Amino acid sequence: MTSRIRHTTIDSADPYRLAGFWSQVLGLPVHEDGRPGGEDALIEGAGLLFMAVPEPKTVKNRVHLDLQPEDRSRDEEVERVLALGATLVDDRRNPDGTGWAVLADPEGNEFCVERSARERAA
Repeated sequence: MTSRIRHTTIDSADPYRLAGFWSQVLGLPVHEDGRPGGEDALIEGAGLLFMAVPEPKTVKNRVHLDLQPEDRSRDEEVERVLALGATLVDDRRNPDGTGWAVLADPEGNEFCVERSARERAA
């Protein structure tokens, strides 16, 4: 027998608010059980579970998400996600179009935005 990953759990100060950010990024709904002030909130279809913890994030993530835009370029996606409340942590985009951007969500959890499949094929 084997196991499967049911959720990827992300510690957070405000699970519902952070789930709302990721819901907008991914275009997926927050599960109906998620409530403001609740101890957890799940993004349906992504398996991302945000759990309340008392301590703030203090060091770099050991695990992070890599996003690949489906219907826009990497740079357009970076701009869209920044407008949703992310911050740019490290710009690893190269003049030849390769590379990625490292961003942080509103609670400081790092994630990367890579090139789209269309950009990779070009």
